[in-house]
Formats: sequence, structure tokens, C-alpha cells
Amino acid sequence: MDIEKKEEQPLRSTTVSVAGDHNPKLKRRRCITICSIITGVILMIALILLILSLTVFKAKKPVMTLNSVELEDMDVKITPLPLQISLNLSLALDLTIKNPNKVSVTYQPSSAILRYKGRDIGDVPVPAGKIGADDSERLNLTLVIFVDRLVTDSEMYRDVLGGNLQISTYTRVKAKVRVVFFNVHVTSASTCDVNVDIASRSVSNQTCHYKNNLG
Repeated sequence: MDIEKKEEQPLRSTTVSVAGDHNPKLKRRRCITICSIITGVILMIALILLILSLTVFKAKKPVMTLNSVELEDMDVKITPLPLQISLNLSLALDLTIKNPNKVSVTYQPSSAILRYKGRDIGDVPVPAGKIGADDSERLNLTLVIFVDRLVTDSEMYRDVLGGNLQISTYTRVKAKVRVVFFNVHVTSASTCDVNVDIASRSVSNQTCHYKNNLG
């Protein structure tokens, strides 16, 4: 009885390739799509931030207002022979700084200056501070005259003897507003001309000028 022997055939390994994994065109298209989506999102965010920085968060100038100037203390002594005038004078300033921005504002330390005929005769420091969004800060300052700067001033003698002393106050505040990722510098200044009535020991004819700048 013949037994047919079948030759064993060696097994052939079959590799199944997935078209999607090794197709360079498909991989490139996928990368381009992902990059386009990321770029579009970044541009959209940048556009939104730009619109907000030019509208809602646009840097606005702080507004400084001098509410009142009051004569807090005055002492005048006149010696006829030889003519000598001793003058002690202090003014109380009531200031308000308004922040119209939607973000907080920080302002640097500065000073309020008392002037006579264009010369600085006194000052008082204004401490640094921070004002919240759409908020205001009220400052009460006292300016004291430097008597030694007026001892040899003949015009001051004439004004005091005439009963009226014309002086001015100057206050300047530098602030910084952070808009999105940028810092914007703003400056607010006020100049007030006042007339001190020696007889009634009061302040009259107050005239103020304000100036605000960006940058």
C-alpha cells in the first residue's frame, strides 16, 4: 500500500501594510491641518486681545482734580525798623486722582510744589500708590513755605505789605497702566494760582489748569 507523502510547504510570512501609517502624503496633509488649526486659534486670540486693547482696555489718562486749597496756618510779623518780615505759611491741598481705566493704575512717588513768582518755595512728597479699576484716590497734602527762600525777596515784602500774596501750586503724578501685555505710561499734572489775603487770612481767586499725557 503506497502511502503518498506530501511535501511540507514552508510557511510564508505575510505582511499586511496599513496604507494610512506609511503614506507620506497623508501624514503631510495631517500635519498641515493641525498647524493650520493651531495658527488660526493663535491669530483669533491675538485679534481678540487687539480689539480689547483698543476698546475696553484702551489706556486712558488719569484725571487729577484739585478739590480745594485752604490756608491752614499763617503767621506774619512785620518789624518796621529795620524792615523785616517774618512769614510762616502752610496750605492744605485736597486732591483727587480718578482712574477711568478698566485695570488698576500704579503711580510713582512725586511731590506737590509751592511757587512764588516762578520760584519753588516749598514742597511736600506725594507717596506712591495704586488705584483700582474705575476708582479714585483722595490725597490730603500740606504745603509749607520755606521762609529762608523769601528773606531777601523785595517783591514778597511789597505783596505782604499790600495785603495780597499771589502764589501757585504745582502737582505732577506719573502713573503706569498695564494693558494686556504692555505697560503704558501716563502723566497727570495740575497748576493752581491762588491769592492769599493777608488781612482775612484766607485763599481767594483760585484758578486751576490741568494737563494729561500718554507716554
